[in-house]
Amino acid sequence: MPLAKIALGPGSLFIDGDWVESKDLADDGIRYITTGNVGEGRYKEQGSGYISQAKFDELRCTEVLPGDVLISRLNLPIGRACVVPDLGERIITSVDNVITRPDSGYSRAYLAYMLSSASHFANMEILARGTTMQRISRSTLGQVRFAFPTEEQTTIATFLDRETAKIDALVAEQEKLIGLLQEKRQAVISHAVTKGLDPNVPMKDSGVEWLGEVPGHWEPKRLKFLASNIKAGPFGSALTKDMYVGSGYRVYGQEQVIPGDFAIGDYYIDEAKFAELSQYETRTDDVLISCVGTFGKIAVVPADAAPGIINPRLIRLRTAKDVMPLFLAEVLRSTVTFEQFSVLSRGGTMDVINIGTLSDIWIALPPIAEQSAILNEITTQMARFDALMAQAQSAITLLQERRTALISAAVTGQIDVRGLAGGANAPDSIAASDYPASA
Repeated sequence: MPLAKIALGPGSLFIDGDWVESKDLADDGIRYITTGNVGEGRYKEQGSGYISQAKFDELRCTEVLPGDVLISRLNLPIGRACVVPDLGERIITSVDNVITRPDSGYSRAYLAYMLSSASHFANMEILARGTTMQRISRSTLGQVRFAFPTEEQTTIATFLDRETAKIDALVAEQEKLIGLLQEKRQAVISHAVTKGLDPNVPMKDSGVEWLGEVPGHWEPKRLKFLASNIKAGPFGSALTKDMYVGSGYRVYGQEQVIPGDFAIGDYYIDEAKFAELSQYETRTDDVLISCVGTFGKIAVVPADAAPGIINPRLIRLRTAKDVMPLFLAEVLRSTVTFEQFSVLSRGGTMDVINIGTLSDIWIALPPIAEQSAILNEITTQMARFDALMAQAQSAITLLQERRTALISAAVTGQIDVRGLAGGANAPDSIAASDYPASA
């Protein structure tokens, strides 16, 4: 049966959401949800957009009701769906979501599961159109044919509710583990770069509130005394995007610093502009710091980075001879440094970091040989944490594959769930976590 045919009765709907632009949004009123709220078979709480009642009336919006099924026509996986929960407020949705309010003979929970199967997503990939961003039209979506069981829809949905909940709980455990590992990873780094590796080393009061006690042979210094040069990127009209060319000298920015990847990006300037802006040139071992946005986005220029300059959103720091750039980068990522910035940055908002603020950061500096030893230990410890997090992420991937496979098997009749959906005492011979991901 074509999907659109399940919504033909009085009060049923199979229509696009509303065309709402950013200028239409308000701070409160009627909640506006988008494709980002539509997960694979489940609603995702995110965003906080609203429109006023007056704008609702002006745009002649369609109100989304609890229990409606939203089908996303945009963003992968295309065609995913969820049942809208009761959010305790009125709702509308974006034009790239199809509001589906099926006739009474169709289970909405079953419909959401059916639209979460692997075969459905594969079909959507074939039907989607677009160059920069693929989507599927509502008319095409409505013509896609599905098989609806006459009696087992609720039974299948009940079974899947129970079994997917088990998988979701296991995924949540792994996600929690990853979060704990990330926290521990950062704590290990912060302790190493602020307290050292020897737990028995004599300590002294640094005289700096932020640093507290530090190893007795370390020297507390402001960052400006650990740098041979600190330079902010070109200001104002000195560098604008209309000066960029197809190839030449690289223009480095947050795009490279945030992931720590200097091979990506396609902003260039020609040789004449590079010569004009040579004071902003990058060199191997320069420490680049994002100065717009949350502090902590730092990268060290690698030896194989192409010649280039920094853009206005970066600060370039060149270390003194007794400071290893990679060590300094780890110190600047530490919680001790972050806490200083949260107080010293303008307004405490962490929106903008200037050279003055950066220069006043306190750091306890060990001898350069000890900096090297600390970096080696950090590398060893990080490899251990990264391996544990990779294992947890692999477990999540496998669980999600099994979840999708189980849904696909249930909604296509590959497994008979009639004796498995009765509740807590029902047979559990087809446990979702044991269902093969390749099904």
